[in-house]
Amino acid sequence: MRAQSELEIRILDMIEPVATSLGLDIVRVRVTGSQTPTLQIMAELPDGTMTVARCARLSRAISPVLEAEDPISSEYSLEVSSPGIDRPLTRVGDFAKWIGHEIRVELGTPTIDGRKRFHGAIVSEIDGVVELDLKDGGSAKLNVADMSRATMVLTDKLIQAARARGQAPVEGAEEEDEEDIAIEGEFAAEDFDDVEVDEDLDEDFDEESDDEEEDLASDKKE
Repeated sequence: MRAQSELEIRILDMIEPVATSLGLDIVRVRVTGSQTPTLQIMAELPDGTMTVARCARLSRAISPVLEAEDPISSEYSLEVSSPGIDRPLTRVGDFAKWIGHEIRVELGTPTIDGRKRFHGAIVSEIDGVVELDLKDGGSAKLNVADMSRATMVLTDKLIQAARARGQAPVEGAEEEDEEDIAIEGEFAAEDFDDVEVDEDLDEDFDEESDDEEEDLASDKKE
């Protein structure tokens, strides 16, 4: 789920070594839009935290690679961001970190009873199989490899857990790390809660804001 199309997989292969050299994990690569596509790259540190400054460094580090390889021939926008609180879960192991929290899942292929979408709390993740306690009753065991999309549901419980892990700003706290200040005028030093990115991803998945993400850095590419 980190990358879905052939183009996204190609871009992921290009930029992952650069991100790894900076100590970052690529969470997801998405290319959306047609006339002027947006290349959105989500990244984080192994502990799940991310700063504006690190987004800036990653953006500047991958730009020469993208320019040299030219995977998107037309003009496009590059957005580098943290996954946000109501983050996408894209890798085996992601789900085990959020036991007890609500997620929404969409499968690439319906189950034998024709169901593709699920909403429930994570009970466990074992060997790439996620068990959910479903909101509409019952339970389900879903293979991560069968998922086309999985996102956290923004709840008070999730916000508190993210703050406890240092993955979200504490209410009323001021920024102390000067690295979070805008660099070269390219990046806005805003709290991760305050900026959202709209995506062209299956609008019928759910009308609720289950995929709100923080746009921490953007740069126009040609």
